[in-house]
Amino acid sequence: MNVPPASTIADIARLAGVGTATVDRVLNGRPGVNHETIQKVMQAVAALGEPPVLRGRPRQRSNFRFAYVLPVGDSQFFDQVERQIALNAGDFRHKHTTEVTYRFNSDDPAEFAANLTQVSDCDGIALLAPDLPAIKLAINEKVRAGVHVVTLFSDVAGSMREVYVGADNRAAGRTAGLLLARMSAPPRDTLLVLSQATRLSAEIERPIGFAQVVEERFAHLQVQRAPDLPPDDDGAYEVLREFLRNEIEPSRLAGIYSVGSGTAGVVRAIEELGLDDSPGLVAHDFTELHQSLLISGDLSYVLHQDIHYCVLTAARVLRALCENVRGALNVVQPRVEILTAENLH
Repeated sequence: MNVPPASTIADIARLAGVGTATVDRVLNGRPGVNHETIQKVMQAVAALGEPPVLRGRPRQRSNFRFAYVLPVGDSQFFDQVERQIALNAGDFRHKHTTEVTYRFNSDDPAEFAANLTQVSDCDGIALLAPDLPAIKLAINEKVRAGVHVVTLFSDVAGSMREVYVGADNRAAGRTAGLLLARMSAPPRDTLLVLSQATRLSAEIERPIGFAQVVEERFAHLQVQRAPDLPPDDDGAYEVLREFLRNEIEPSRLAGIYSVGSGTAGVVRAIEELGLDDSPGLVAHDFTELHQSLLISGDLSYVLHQDIHYCVLTAARVLRALCENVRGALNVVQPRVEILTAENLH
């Protein structure tokens, strides 16, 4: 009787025409693989022989390839994430991991989803993307094909992504509301929320948390939203300047919460009000610009999360999922840090 020789997961994946992560899922009986793909894998196993690894135990492999997928946009935060991924290249190599970064146009959800679908030759994807149906379908297609997907900094809830890595954005918004509300004093009773037209769930959740905490704890204050600002500084300045001139009574403006980008333009517009005491201003993400604005006093607080930790945690989770490690989805999410001019480091 001829017994097929022992094979490797890579051998089976090559013959079946699928990724190694898909083979791992099938051999361990994990969900997320369609029936046709399962048949291809099992036919390859029958032809080559099953790898000599006990089922249900972690499968160790020396090298993995993970893709980080980020939006293209006029955002210092996106650029900062990409730089952090590059700075961690040494850590990735030390852990026998190859990382590749893609930037896709998030202004066109269909194009973003199509590009995401085309990301190939990787075992896992860490994704920062808009929360839109086309992108959810693209995520689901990847997961069904055996590619592990985690969302990074902004979630895509309702998709088949396996875990979210990032701060609680609704809690971040509540924190901003608490800070600005405690800074306010009569007769100033208006808190202004600024954001861009966005489908990133992070930037949708923050204003919700902000409005919640003000309504629950500071009933004497009112929350007002400005029209969507352009993401660039000059555009944000023009739109906000007109709004402040025509729709807001400056003497009643207690604080401003900037959810997204365009902070330099926001500061310019506030300065043109000519107030003796400028309203408090809270923004997100510790960029070089925000550092300088904190030091100058134009920015009251910056709410930040540990980008280094999140980038490495996403890779760690993806590797654990690929190796079928028990507890791979147990992620300690980063805290929302409150930065001031006095505690910069």
